Parts: sequence; C-alpha cells; structure tokens
Amino acid sequence: MTIGKHSSTISFLIPLCLGLMLLTAPVYAQAPDFLIQTDDVVRGDPNAPITLLEYSDFTCHFCKKFFHDTFPKLLSEYIETGKVRFVYRDFPRGLGSPLRAADAARCAGEQEAYWPMHDRLFNSDGQFSPENLNKFATELQLKPGQFSQCVNDHKYFSDIEKDLKDAGSLGIRGTPAFVLFPTHAPDDPNLILIPGAFPYETFKEEIDKLLNLQSTSDQKIPASS
Repeated sequence: MTIGKHSSTISFLIPLCLGLMLLTAPVYAQAPDFLIQTDDVVRGDPNAPITLLEYSDFTCHFCKKFFHDTFPKLLSEYIETGKVRFVYRDFPRGLGSPLRAADAARCAGEQEAYWPMHDRLFNSDGQFSPENLNKFATELQLKPGQFSQCVNDHKYFSDIEKDLKDAGSLGIRGTPAFVLFPTHAPDDPNLILIPGAFPYETFKEEIDKLLNLQSTSDQKIPASS
C-alpha cells in the first residue's frame, strides 16, 4: 500500500502510542538487513561501536517524555562521547499531524537541519499545523520556498511508509520503540529490542552490556602479522 496524497485511511498508521504502557523486558533477537541504511541521518559518531535506533512519532506523549527525560542523558553520556550512534526513524500513528511532522523533519534534512527540526518538533507542544511548521522552518533559517514545496509535495511519504513496514517486521506496534545493536555487526545475535520509554537506567544497562561484549570480542581478534 502506498501513502498517496489523497489517502483517506491507512490501517498500519493507527497503532497505539505504547511508551510506558509496554513495560516488558528488552527482547533479544537476530537482526534484519535494514537496520543500517546509507541514507540514515546519524547523531553522534557514525563509526560508534553501538547503534541505538528509535522508531518514534513526534505527536506521541511517551516519545516526548523519552526526548525530555532520557535522551539528554544518553546524548551526553554515550552519543556525544562516541560510544553510540543514534538514528531516528518514523512511526507516525495516523494521518494529519503525525505524518506531516515526520515529513517536515525530512524536508528540513534537505537543508542540513534534520536534527534541529527534530528537536524543535519535540519542543512544539504538539503544534503541527502547516503554518507552525513553516514558522519552525523560518526559526531555523531554512529556505522557506524549498521547505514548503517539499512539505506540500509530501515528498517523503514513501520513505516514511518504508519505516513503518520495517518496524512492523520487527513486531513493533507502538511508539517509542528502540533497537540496540553493534554497528559493525548488525546481524549479531546481540540485537536488543526495547519496547517503550524506559528510564535511562535501562538503556544504560543494555548499552554497557553491548559495549563490554564488543570490547571482549575485539580483544579476541588476533593481530594481523
């Protein structure tokens, strides 16, 4: 199914916002091949040993809670220190504002402003009207014509649809949801699924566990002659 300009209903765009409602333990599984993509917009060192991939929705309350309560600690302790590369992918829960906000972030990315728009959207109190999105673009000093044309053309709807399908193949049904895995071995069986806006301590425990495993694995690799 394609997300068309005049779509009236899309069943896979209506999962519930799970967040803290899905407080089950992290799940360990084998990784599919789409976890590393050449067009990913990465926050942090692209060569960091661990990747934290978030499937999220700018309109989701628990996603916003993660952004404000947990992400700053992850950013300072792991992402900015080169231990974790962070990737955000879209899982909008419906048409209208969720889809429009996801598209706006990608359109801002055309002007090297994906992360500034990402942060602005999570600090917008859910105000995602076209007028407000254009206002955010102006605040970020984007070229207004290019940005508005991109949003009006729904340029990235097909890419957003792919994110949804990829997430669905992992069993993800709500937001936020996280996939944690070794960057340079994405098919490693140490793939970890974290289904919800868990507290910082949960992410820390799982990240440190993977970092230790990676360090041990690296020490076992014989030096080249």
